[in-house]
Amino acid sequence: MPLVYSTNPDFNIPSEEAGEAVTLPPAQQKLTVYLDRRNRGGKSVTLVKGFVGSDADLAELGRTLKNRCGTGGSAKDGEILIQGDCRDKVTNLLTAMGYVAKRGN
Repeated sequence: MPLVYSTNPDFNIPSEEAGEAVTLPPAQQKLTVYLDRRNRGGKSVTLVKGFVGSDADLAELGRTLKNRCGTGGSAKDGEILIQGDCRDKVTNLLTAMGYVAKRGN
């Protein structure tokens, strides 16, 4: 939105900054666990989609899942990637942590 000069002394310039996302409680999160093989050189990864919250909380959840599964992975762009086919284990772990998790495929 272009800024137009205003003679009103009480005029506030609207900011377009997006604040840090507020992390929803685990019971309100609806996570879906998928198996993905696309663009990965034939390797399988477990994808967790649907997380609503800050990047720090996403990274913390990703770290916990990686430790519990004993594999590597990453957490970025609102998704958690866990190496290998760990769909059942990840779904059970998320449910035990209080998240609403379902298996996608």
